[in-house]
Amino acid sequence: MSDILEFDNVTYAYAGRPPSLNGVSFKIERGKKLAIVGPNGAGKTTLLLMCNGTLQPDSGTVRVNGEHIHYDKAGLREIRSKVGLVFQNSDSQIFAPSVYTDVAFGPANLHLDPAEIESRVHDAIFAVGLSGYEKRPPHHLSGGEKKRVAIAGILAMKPDILVADEPTASLDPATAAEIMDLLDELQEDGTTIILSTHDVELAYSWADEVLLIAGGRILHHGTPEEVFTDDSLMLKARLTPPALLNLYTEFVKRGKLADAKPPKGVPEMMHLIEGSYEGVTGTIYTVDTDSIDEDAVKAIIAEKNCKVGAMGTRPKKKCFNAGVSLDYTYGIIDKAMLAALIGEDTLIFTCGGMLDRVKLRVKMFEDAGGAAIKVVRL
Repeated sequence: MSDILEFDNVTYAYAGRPPSLNGVSFKIERGKKLAIVGPNGAGKTTLLLMCNGTLQPDSGTVRVNGEHIHYDKAGLREIRSKVGLVFQNSDSQIFAPSVYTDVAFGPANLHLDPAEIESRVHDAIFAVGLSGYEKRPPHHLSGGEKKRVAIAGILAMKPDILVADEPTASLDPATAAEIMDLLDELQEDGTTIILSTHDVELAYSWADEVLLIAGGRILHHGTPEEVFTDDSLMLKARLTPPALLNLYTEFVKRGKLADAKPPKGVPEMMHLIEGSYEGVTGTIYTVDTDSIDEDAVKAIIAEKNCKVGAMGTRPKKKCFNAGVSLDYTYGIIDKAMLAALIGEDTLIFTCGGMLDRVKLRVKMFEDAGGAAIKVVRL
């Protein structure tokens, strides 16, 4: 993979204040999911604002696709078509008189065909769970709903890089999980995702890489396991490890578990606690919704008669149009794996690269010593 974003010795200070970024250098490969984690005042938001030229470094350079950002009008217009930024404060981003016109603003400025604009807007609004809100004034919405409108506006642009500052802030837990699943879907379609967060649980379970930052300096850039199992790094960043790792560590200290590879998720933790599984495992069935219609969706559900989940915007829309009530709408793969370990089957409707993601997650579990779980594509 090629590097899509690079910071080279970037420094920036707001007027009259100490540097918010002090010699920051890192690279991220195309298609990765990067979580920027650190305490308040670490420089996370400042770093994100550099990614699309909202802020210009005092020194150092930022490169996108190997090219320096140009801070004139034409250069900023070009970079912002490639790098979409979701602000932490949604009121800073939403200004149009209706949800539809706000989400359509970006695609319209790309001078797309009206039919393409309409398709993108409806898909983006559905993806964030706001279908039926198209005519509503954004200033009448709750904070969480405004956040979803802001995310939809960026989704409709289809950027190469999506940058989000605390994307789950002010969202209820279920909606936050659905937004993170949506980011997974975008990443499977080739989008590079960069987000800042205080939520170590989210960063540990979601990210490919973690950039730990404190005092405007990078403390470490590595895998979530490297970052969150290092007590000295956690102390420097004034953070606590994810609850799952804390639980694992306490079990190891008490001699209840062998010191092995830290669990990536709840299925791995259950395997470590329960040991080798000798029962009959259930099956995870996957269906490519791009190859079937709504009638086929209903027929497959009737035939399998098991728990049903959908991953991705198009599969969820197809199930919605078919009048299907879903048992799982977020965290679906891990829920299906946990169901399999007690002998229950699960049916997952999805499409594109998300089909392979199911098999990859199950393989990760098996490679960690977990029970073999069958994944069957129908």
